[in-house]
Amino acid sequence: MDILIYGAGAVGGYLGARLAQQKHNVTLITRDVMAQLIGETGLEVTEGNRRIVTRPNAVTSVAQAFKDGQTYELIILAMKAYDIAAAINPLIAFYPEPNMIITTQNGIGVEQGLIKQFGAEHIIAGSFTLPIRKETTTQLVAERTDGGLCLAPTQPKQDIRPWLKLFSDTGLETKGYKNYESMKWSKAFLNIIANATSAILNRRPGLIYRSDPIFDLEIKMLKETLAVMKAAGHKVVDLPAVPATKLAFSVQRLPRALLKPGLSKLVADGRGDKMPSFHIDLTAGKGKSEVVYHNGAIAKAGKEHGVPTPVNAALTDILWKLTLEKLDWREFNGRPQRLIQEVKRYEVALGGSE
Repeated sequence: MDILIYGAGAVGGYLGARLAQQKHNVTLITRDVMAQLIGETGLEVTEGNRRIVTRPNAVTSVAQAFKDGQTYELIILAMKAYDIAAAINPLIAFYPEPNMIITTQNGIGVEQGLIKQFGAEHIIAGSFTLPIRKETTTQLVAERTDGGLCLAPTQPKQDIRPWLKLFSDTGLETKGYKNYESMKWSKAFLNIIANATSAILNRRPGLIYRSDPIFDLEIKMLKETLAVMKAAGHKVVDLPAVPATKLAFSVQRLPRALLKPGLSKLVADGRGDKMPSFHIDLTAGKGKSEVVYHNGAIAKAGKEHGVPTPVNAALTDILWKLTLEKLDWREFNGRPQRLIQEVKRYEVALGGSE
């Protein structure tokens, strides 16, 4: 099968290598340095005790990928959610009628622009739950072995079985879902944990969870999210290595004394000493943040369904202003009480959490 990986960073490179190992004709659109090194030394993936080296075709632009009328049976979009919009225009120019596109982005609402442009029959929603680390430019390491790829149709009666088989044949745990919005919302429910607060406060997730006020803030954020999901009709579902239903039950039912140790352990085990993705976006200085596809999308949906979401709205607004340098990061750096104070202002203005 001819497969194009558009945005071949850690996730895209991993999927490309696994597919190339199965003798598929894989082309990666990636950065100049990575493309050159793949051509010279190949793309290496280490997973558990297994190490593979593949040599997929690597190019540096959409124009090169479609040179000489090349077509693809599958395009995998593996860039950040905030880069999806910019990626659509080159595809329209060079390949206006794609056979199938699979998304891998974290966040809510990523698929809508693609569906509008290409039609739902050409879009499959994906969620990737296996953390991949870049050891070097062309050396990728799977940090766990219990994650995988989740796929869901974006319209009723869309047959995704051939695509589930494509990835499961690589040895990657692959699971299908009927409702793509429930799948994406459930992943986002986990993604937002200790993400925006860690970025705003410039402190590791494990450290900020030692603060009782910040922990309480996080629980309000998660309860808001579950309330929006219920109002919108999105069911909480489990994904490989993503125990969303267990977390949802705990957040809604367990007393604080039992919830805090368990959730703190989840944060420590899941993130370790690594800073979360929103912090990486913030320090990159690109003026972009996926918070708008997470807390921002939750706040937007809450407004549409009449569910107050002041915590999600506050975290989105604060982090977005920090990203655009409209707020001074030093104002919140290591200052949880300042963040709490600002969120309370939003709670008063927008209707308040518990």
